[in-house]
Amino acid sequence: MADVERKSQGTMLMIFAACLGLMAVSNFLKPMKLSHAAGFVFFGIKLSGIANDIVGPIFGVILAVLAYGIFTMRRFALPLAWFYAGYVILNTLLFTLRYGIRNVPPLLWLLFVLVAVGVSSGTAIVLTQRKAELQ
Repeated sequence: MADVERKSQGTMLMIFAACLGLMAVSNFLKPMKLSHAAGFVFFGIKLSGIANDIVGPIFGVILAVLAYGIFTMRRFALPLAWFYAGYVILNTLLFTLRYGIRNVPPLLWLLFVLVAVGVSSGTAIVLTQRKAELQ
């Protein structure tokens, strides 16, 4: 049973790492303004201009490093995962308090929150459970 659970957690971590890698790419693309609605949200505030052009790629690097750390099971991924999980929860809460969920169907917003918090927190939790395997 333990081997099946470990294998399942390994698959889940690889899926989480891939999701975080995609988010890194998305953050690297923020300065390109591919959409009028695009903008990095930093502590609940949607950025634009030079702030967006700087902060988006910085978080892209953070997420790319985290994804790499998960794929290679490195120790540094654990505190970085907990940092990012806390940031996602705080950022989502602050954004919701500041802007509400205007122009977004409530079910879609709920799905976004569940995925964002689930992936970030799930990554930190599973890495913690596999702490002994980190190099």
